Amino acid sequence: MTSLTLFTPAGALARAGNLKRAAKRLAQFGFEVETDTDALARHQRFAGDDATRLAALHRIADAAPSIALATRGGYGMTRLLDQIDWARIARSVEHGTRWVGYSDLTALQNGFIARHKGLSMWAGPLACDDFGRSDAEGGVDEVTRDCFLEAMSGALEAVGFREPTGGFDGLEARGRLWGGNLTVLCSLLGTPHWPKVKGGILFLEDINEHPYRVERQLLQLQQAGVIDAQAAVLLGDFSGAAKSPLDRGYGIKDAVAALRARTKTPVLTGLPFGHIRTKVCLPVGGMVELYVQGREAIVGWQSDPRLAHAGHDHHDHHHH
Repeated sequence: MTSLTLFTPAGALARAGNLKRAAKRLAQFGFEVETDTDALARHQRFAGDDATRLAALHRIADAAPSIALATRGGYGMTRLLDQIDWARIARSVEHGTRWVGYSDLTALQNGFIARHKGLSMWAGPLACDDFGRSDAEGGVDEVTRDCFLEAMSGALEAVGFREPTGGFDGLEARGRLWGGNLTVLCSLLGTPHWPKVKGGILFLEDINEHPYRVERQLLQLQQAGVIDAQAAVLLGDFSGAAKSPLDRGYGIKDAVAALRARTKTPVLTGLPFGHIRTKVCLPVGGMVELYVQGREAIVGWQSDPRLAHAGHDHHDHHHH
């Protein structure tokens, strides 16, 4: 059985019910689920004070389960970055632990790959949001579930999506995949936790940020030389912000157009990733290849040979 530990590294969980439901569902998927002892800890808006959350990270790293799945994001990883024993985290990854999450976990993932070339973590679901919703709240998204199960079994080698803007037919690029939440990533610029990736494939998403704020951060990355140094940029979902009467038609498309006007790097949209129900899993720090045919884009990678023998556990529900 594949061991899976649930932990809460950043924001506190509002309700224990979602965690219980997520643990039960993950067990039904065939995982041996353990919940970290401080997963429900609370200190102000955090899942325990900094020392508590840092200890949980190190405890999980030392135990090296097959999967370390964050229960939620929020805010809190930033406080821990300077104190994390990255070598302990690296040992768990070398041992086969897949750290999974998104949103605030962007800080952990990129801080990690900034120090360890050749190792990766997984941008993917969060336990409570993606696996803890009641049926009344919409239950579990099938694509998210299937993608996660396939990634965790070592069988997932590509994700495909439709690139709505067009104009990228025949594009091919290869590089290190990195990125995640735009706001969190920008907060790492100029710190030791910034991955200095050149020729990479940078993916970005955000939630509740007005398109002009998204644009400002995209242009910050471009003006810092980051975007121009990449082989390609993949934009996921940027929803959730209220429109302003000042916009007069300005929206996320205009923010993307502003970036495209300032860089030669191909900027693709439509990546199914972000604060949305349907999300894929992506190997942050892994080498990937990007191909576009017409409007169909594919991001592919080599699956982990250590897991390949276990890659057929969940084959009954792969239909994407």
